[in-house]
Amino acid sequence: MGKILSLFSQEAQLVKALKKEDSKAQRQVYDKYSTRMLGLCFRYICDEMAAEDVMVEGFLKVFSKIDQFNSDGSFEGWIRRIMVNESLGYLRKQKRILEDNLSDEANNIPDYVQADQNLDTQELLDLIERLPTGYRTVFNLYAIEGYAHIEIAEMLGISESTSKSQLHRARALLQKMVLEWENDFKKKVEYEKASC
Repeated sequence: MGKILSLFSQEAQLVKALKKEDSKAQRQVYDKYSTRMLGLCFRYICDEMAAEDVMVEGFLKVFSKIDQFNSDGSFEGWIRRIMVNESLGYLRKQKRILEDNLSDEANNIPDYVQADQNLDTQELLDLIERLPTGYRTVFNLYAIEGYAHIEIAEMLGISESTSKSQLHRARALLQKMVLEWENDFKKKVEYEKASC
């Protein structure tokens, strides 16, 4: 219990220092959250340099809008929301965000069995990265960030049914990709056994 209270008071002090435009506090926030926020931005953008630019812009917004943080929720959650919005803004500017028929490649994909235990987290993230931009964006917002379809629709300027459709297609395509990965993995294991 003591750790939680000390963490909370440190966070409150940090936010107070940010509101005074303290550069040391800004540096501390950047050092503490930049790795996670870069990963978040990269999940949407899939380009390291662009994701880093978006993350930096996001931190600039965090520092300039710190007066809008009201301490009701988590500070990291507030930063995450800014980073998600910055990432979506970047995708909008690049005109890479959703249309209902973004990609026909997943329209008729049957549902496949769930992934084997052999697929690790990084491999799954790599597969998610290969999804078309619209599918990946909705999948990230829904499955990873926890937004509801109505919120996603509002954030992306699409209908709720389009959000649901994009998620369904993303899942179907991801399941197909996982099945292909599993088949390749099994072939590799069989080859290695035969080589011994």
